[in-house]
Amino acid sequence: MARRDVFANITGPQGDTSERKAKPSYVAKGASRSMISSLNELAEKAALAENLSGELVVELDTADLDTSFVSDRMSEDDAAYAELVEAIRERGQDSPILVRPHPSADGRYQIVFGHRRARAAKDLGRKVRAVVKEISDADHVIAQGQENSARQNLSFIERSMFAQRLSDLGYDKPTIQAALAVDAPMLTRMLSVSGRVPEAIATRIGPAKSIGRDRWIDFAQKIEKPSTKALVGKLVDEEKFGTLESDARFEFLMAEISKADRPQKQPRNTGEWRAGDASVRAEFKGAGKSYSIALKSDQAAKFGRFITDNLERLHQEFLSSTKTDER
Repeated sequence: MARRDVFANITGPQGDTSERKAKPSYVAKGASRSMISSLNELAEKAALAENLSGELVVELDTADLDTSFVSDRMSEDDAAYAELVEAIRERGQDSPILVRPHPSADGRYQIVFGHRRARAAKDLGRKVRAVVKEISDADHVIAQGQENSARQNLSFIERSMFAQRLSDLGYDKPTIQAALAVDAPMLTRMLSVSGRVPEAIATRIGPAKSIGRDRWIDFAQKIEKPSTKALVGKLVDEEKFGTLESDARFEFLMAEISKADRPQKQPRNTGEWRAGDASVRAEFKGAGKSYSIALKSDQAAKFGRFITDNLERLHQEFLSSTKTDER
């Protein structure tokens, strides 16, 4: 699907129509600076037209806003959000959010992007400055994804889960690629992770900001094993797991998986016996269901044959001693 410019046909100060074409290099190269520049242009045009028509940028009551129909975040960065709130408190909202008339609720609006700015306005008890635009569901997800890609603050797993949600909603790969500004091979890698890591587990781990693509691919390959998936499902429900930061949760799970994958060493019983006259020495070791004795003596063969010939008697004595111990 070819990307359509969701910011086209914005009314300018003289009432004319200013057509800003989409930059094809953005989707191909993921140029974050280009998208940020585009958003700044939008804010500038909004500021110019605001006092003339009141139609380009409006102030909306946050109670009239609903979130996007597809989530692209796992959790909020509390420190970064606190900084945003303080910035808006001090100098106001620099750039508007993008909303569209709600497709199924009259009088309401659905946020395309700018959820954090809308939340900050609500927490500050202010109205939110917004551009209202009639756009399709497809353009909605493209604009939402590209705005987040431009800020580059979504982690690999957040982007992968966003891609999976779009796929589950029926969007084709070109649309998802446009939304995330990635090429086909990268999207394949993202979906290979999100398709194997259950969303419930990914959500429990969280955004894991410092964990990159290769490590998530490794995790996804390991969790395909039913026993590993069961182990991880048990670990994420432990109280200790919930006390860790997101990155540490991932590291903890990988460490536990590696520990479980290591071959388990069988407990070994080793020792030595010497006859009172030192004429015979026996070395023995046991592991699991195996037990061996090595005789060291000039008469080792003869003594070994004696033990062999008396195994039945020795076994009966063993059974008798075992019964005595059980009483």
